[in-house]
Amino acid sequence: MIGMPHVLVVDDDPTFCLMLKALLENNGFTVKAVFNAESGLKALGQAAFDLVLTDFRLPDKDGIQLLNEIRKSWPGLPVILMTRYAEIRTAVNAIKLGAYEYVTKPVNPEELLLTIRKALELNAPGKPVEVAPAKISSSRGNFRFIHGLSGAAVKVDQYIKLVAPTNMSVIIQGESGTGKEYIARMIHQQSNRSSKPFVAVDCGALSKELAVSELFGHVKGSFTDASGDKEGQFQTANGGTLFLDEIGNLSYDIQLKLLRATQERRIRRIGSNKDIDIDVRILCATNENLDEAVQKGSFREDLFHRLNEFKINVPALRDRNEDIPLFADHFLHSANLELHKSVKGFNEQVKHAFSNYSWPGNIREFRNVIRRAVLLSNGDKIDLDQLPDEITAPPRKEKFSDTASRESFDLKSMAEKNERTMIMNTLEKVHYNKSKAARLLNIDRKTLYNKMRIYSIEG
Repeated sequence: MIGMPHVLVVDDDPTFCLMLKALLENNGFTVKAVFNAESGLKALGQAAFDLVLTDFRLPDKDGIQLLNEIRKSWPGLPVILMTRYAEIRTAVNAIKLGAYEYVTKPVNPEELLLTIRKALELNAPGKPVEVAPAKISSSRGNFRFIHGLSGAAVKVDQYIKLVAPTNMSVIIQGESGTGKEYIARMIHQQSNRSSKPFVAVDCGALSKELAVSELFGHVKGSFTDASGDKEGQFQTANGGTLFLDEIGNLSYDIQLKLLRATQERRIRRIGSNKDIDIDVRILCATNENLDEAVQKGSFREDLFHRLNEFKINVPALRDRNEDIPLFADHFLHSANLELHKSVKGFNEQVKHAFSNYSWPGNIREFRNVIRRAVLLSNGDKIDLDQLPDEITAPPRKEKFSDTASRESFDLKSMAEKNERTMIMNTLEKVHYNKSKAARLLNIDRKTLYNKMRIYSIEG
């Protein structure tokens, strides 16, 4: 990335685009603004950009569809999604599908600039814009893991201590944003392999074409873009730990190659006729139920049993309320250091709001909320004014007439009505594509079909 970073803004609101363009240009960026997804893809094909900033709601595609198109053709290009807080579950799914980060509307200028600059660190000077698609990090362990006090957190700690000294493969299962990679790092650090590399690969960011090369490597000339020999991540992690995040996203063909590598403890680079011995411990993470994926036929049963020597279920943040103060203090300390601030704590209303919010984005969302609050704070303590409306707004009260039926007060009926509405809205957004709808709703297709039948939703 040479000179001023080039940012592509995709939003169908011309006034908002003009505001963003002025903001970014005043802060040293070159900006091109377009108003729909197709224009964005056309612009990407005509010029090199360092980052894409796109709204989720676009007239011709939604932000997830645009993200998928960008991941296919420009796999290393950072994409930041702009959403409203009501769409936060969608934003969480966008992270899973390869977005760098999401910001919420109305956009806070300082928060947006900070997020963009951090994203552009992926394409630092001296590196090409089209960086490797996998999120890869080799570490000997310089990070802080927060040990919770809740029963669920204590159980996870016990499992880590139990399985870490072994060479067993581990499946770490939990919702997006629950800290699955941190648990994998803890297992590595407490193992006999702690002095060797820890290599993390985001399988959700690997296309089928690039996955084999990324995992197993290739030799020069083995395919069109193979300008030199490449060492795969199995070799990079040799002697240490290979962490495969979102393993359920790997194609069936790649699953077979992964099975052979784990069984035979050897790999072969693309284009080579020579096997390479490897000694790697496999840890993997998923936010879907792999047992159900096996039943549906989307995940190989033999690979599942090979990897499922031990399983750790990571609790969602809403299920470990006792740990919220610990995370709050930790993220406050980190944000103070990062933003050069000296906020000392939270007032009581903020603590209460934290405890009563459901945190659909889990720990990742919690970190972002506190980081934003620290950025906005001008006092010693964070108050409600620095929190997003989604967290501070009280639940909307329904008005009932004296003649309202008893069912109107039935919480179960209300929940079912809301669930039906959410399913209907999601199906309409994706034009009744059941696979996409299931992914956005964070359920499997079988569950979606059952709920459509229960709620009499036409397909």
